[in-house]
Amino acid sequence: MTFSIKVNGSQHSVDVDGDTPLLWVLRDNLGLTGTKYGCDAGLCGACTIHLGGVVTRSCGVAVQDAGDREIVTIEALGGSHPLQDAWVEKDVSQCGYCQAGQIMTAAALVANGAKPTDAEIDAAMTNICRCGTYNRIRAAIKRASGQV
Repeated sequence: MTFSIKVNGSQHSVDVDGDTPLLWVLRDNLGLTGTKYGCDAGLCGACTIHLGGVVTRSCGVAVQDAGDREIVTIEALGGSHPLQDAWVEKDVSQCGYCQAGQIMTAAALVANGAKPTDAEIDAAMTNICRCGTYNRIRAAIKRASGQV
């Protein structure tokens, strides 16, 4: 079946089964490999995207359920988002595997000039980092939001 989805501002038609997770549509059909495969259970957050402006684990959403909501992936940030700059400045990445999902979650947190508290950061950042860089992630979010 053919589905029309809007990804990073562009309309795409994909011919896949309706129950295909958005993760695989993004990666395999559209070549947007910044969104990572992690646990396939919506727990780790490596596959985090924004769906209709909401932080979403793309492994758990079927393409048929995306509807007309816009999908935004890490590629839309373009490599020069303040969070990406802060990530480099605070030396957040170690293995780097979870970073795209972490940054997508953080981008929603600091959208519209928000300056989240430590408690708000801890509540929002449910992505798992096996390298344990959580303190640096918090510092980068505060840096990107102009708090430090």
